[in-house]
Amino acid sequence: MAPDKVHVMRKKLIMVTLGTSSTLCSFIGVMLPQQINFGYRGKQEVKHARCGGFQIKANVKTPNKDDNSLRVTTSSTLDDFVFRQNFTIKSYEVGANEKASIETLMNYFQDSAINHFKTFGIHRGGFGSTEEMIKRNLIWVFTHMRIETYRYPVCDEVVQVEAWMSVAGKNAVRWNWLLRDSKTYQVLSKASSGCVMMNKLTRKLSKIPEEARREFESYFVNSSRMIPEDDIKNIPKLNVITADYICTDLKPRWNDLDINLHVSNVKYIGWVLESVPESILTNHELCGMSLEYKRECGRDSKLHSLTAICGANNNNVEFYHLLQLEDRGVEILRGRTKWRPKL
Repeated sequence: MAPDKVHVMRKKLIMVTLGTSSTLCSFIGVMLPQQINFGYRGKQEVKHARCGGFQIKANVKTPNKDDNSLRVTTSSTLDDFVFRQNFTIKSYEVGANEKASIETLMNYFQDSAINHFKTFGIHRGGFGSTEEMIKRNLIWVFTHMRIETYRYPVCDEVVQVEAWMSVAGKNAVRWNWLLRDSKTYQVLSKASSGCVMMNKLTRKLSKIPEEARREFESYFVNSSRMIPEDDIKNIPKLNVITADYICTDLKPRWNDLDINLHVSNVKYIGWVLESVPESILTNHELCGMSLEYKRECGRDSKLHSLTAICGANNNNVEFYHLLQLEDRGVEILRGRTKWRPKL
């Protein structure tokens, strides 16, 4: 669909009167699997989830699927380099639909990745920084993120996150996650991300030093990609002409910064959803997301959030997204989301 007219309103969602077009990209339907085997929005008011306490138990066997303790405890276990941690969905982690938000799931994934390193005994601070990384002022940063969600958990439900790390080229690693129902072990969501190292002083990307690689490479799990990443490479760059919806004057708050002094990657999701039409947020739920991080965002940044309709099929809808700096138009993130009707 092509926009006929854009109505610009500062700090408001910019609505676009849509014309008709026969050139819609095809929508890929998302199936809801019964089981997947291992092998393996409020403006600027997104609250960051806090996951509570946990216990790390190294070198213990995977709990039996019928173990009732899974439903009442928050624990972590390690088995064959696949880290497992239980989370209870808190009341402040659910949204207007009474289900856990996508930001909550992202925070669970990130938390489990850090605890994964802690369990191996190689975590020395920050977001998974090892001793050799700290010596060289190196930190982990995301290059991309892919999430598919089949069912969102509700308040007080206990879920289990499985996390493992895989090789992704010479200077990158891939984190993989499965979110399961702790009672049935049915997969509720799966995600993967690419991570590289950045020098926190120069803010430039860095190769992975051999000394740092040796600290964690023995914990890699040889597994194939759970989610294809080809669609990330094909996300087009939007602008005010091609966008159907635009939200302006988005500003980070102090609490949006993480310990690396840039905006948390989870916050970007809230900004992306700011330009999604309210009718979609009310009647649909997010079932797939691909994010390509272009550069970091600081405390003094002002951003625009742009959204364009990509396609629709059987009441499913797909959008392209762009976050860019307001003054220079520099890209911060490109994204793609898939939405299905609420049941």
